[in-house]
Amino acid sequence: MKIGIIGAGNIGGNLTRRLTALGHDVVVANSRGPQTLKDLAEETGATPVTVAEAARGAEVVVVTIPLKAIPDLPSDLLAGASDGVAVIDTGNYYPQRDGRIAAILDEGLTESRWTAQQIGHPVIKAFNGTYAQDILDRPRPSGDPERIALPVAGDDGAAKDKVRSLIDELGFDTVDAGGLDESWRQQPDTPVYGLRAGAEGVTKALAEASRERTAQFGG
Repeated sequence: MKIGIIGAGNIGGNLTRRLTALGHDVVVANSRGPQTLKDLAEETGATPVTVAEAARGAEVVVVTIPLKAIPDLPSDLLAGASDGVAVIDTGNYYPQRDGRIAAILDEGLTESRWTAQQIGHPVIKAFNGTYAQDILDRPRPSGDPERIALPVAGDDGAAKDKVRSLIDELGFDTVDAGGLDESWRQQPDTPVYGLRAGAEGVTKALAEASRERTAQFGG
């Protein structure tokens, strides 16, 4: 598949490394411009592009940038993407970094619902509680008892299936965490956030989540 990755930090960089190794056609962008991605491109074979070019022809687009930067994305970001493009949102809301977002704090929108509204396209929430190094170090074949599972939330069934299939290819199981309005169950400071467990453990952690935000996360 052609995959566009917006954000070349720890998660974006390691997804670039793994997805290119699996043979996908990966383009990667960041806010500082393609000239700053030369080393990652040489290491992986990914193509550095501008943010405006990242989704062109892509079947999957990964948005892995701070929430405060989401409104600065081009309004026509997905205009050239493939029909049925799946957009993966790996983001988390940290008030100390991202400032006050009233729709999340006062109106109770989940982080990914807010992100979907900002970009004008449904998103699939995944990788937000995954340790970046695990993307490189912890892939396991299907059926391996040490294979860890990732929660995946979203409203678009076809896009969710595409993302879950890609995560399986990366070497991880998945658990359907429901729609975007249920994605608070995998936001920071919930039991599943950062959990390294199989599907049974992830399912249990999702069920145990509380919607109440702690003070650290805007409660």
